[in-house]
Amino acid sequence: MKERIARQLEHDIRSGRIAVGQKLPSERELAAEFEASRGVVREVLRRLEAQHLIEVAPGRGSFVREQTSGQARDYDALYRAGRPTVRQLIEARIPMETEMVRLAARRATDEDFLALRTARDDLEGANDVVDKARADLAFHDAIAVASKNPVLRIMLSSISGMMFELMLRSNSDPSIGAPGVPHHPEIFEALEARDEELATERMREHLMLGLRTYGADLDVQVDLMARNHIEALLGQGDRA
Repeated sequence: MKERIARQLEHDIRSGRIAVGQKLPSERELAAEFEASRGVVREVLRRLEAQHLIEVAPGRGSFVREQTSGQARDYDALYRAGRPTVRQLIEARIPMETEMVRLAARRATDEDFLALRTARDDLEGANDVVDKARADLAFHDAIAVASKNPVLRIMLSSISGMMFELMLRSNSDPSIGAPGVPHHPEIFEALEARDEELATERMREHLMLGLRTYGADLDVQVDLMARNHIEALLGQGDRA
């Protein structure tokens, strides 16, 4: 019985029948559905949690995790082997993220808007460069989740390491960060209004900003740009 329930739930999760972020039925509901005891269901849920297929939030329930995001990051080494430049990374993000935000404007749920609002507020309220970059990445990931397209989310996750390095640079340089930050609330407003065209336009403008403001760094390898910038930040800290 336990194996049958585990196999069924694992299949439903891996196949996408139960979507990423979706809440599983309660222990009581699962027990009734599978005609099993709550103790058996509890053991199955523990196994799924150990497999990183679900995340148990105390008091809220069990939610499907993104199982492939960690695996997607394995592509990071492959991308870096090609020595991509800042320009190439931005060029790749434009078609991917404009499509993500278009779909998100159509498909986002109340829960998605809560995650987007939290990331937007965290970004606007952050003072530390690293915290800003984390919130920035969380905002874009929340859009990917809201698009309800797991392929697009995995694609975004596969370049999240390089994006984070780019965001560290953007959020610590006033000439880039100051013009870029207003785009996040503007994108959120368009999403909340479910205006697909406006959301797409604002995301495109947000990403195109880098092509206008990165200057000589545009054609520098992402790894090298990040290393140079971090060294410069450390140097400023030593002089302070």
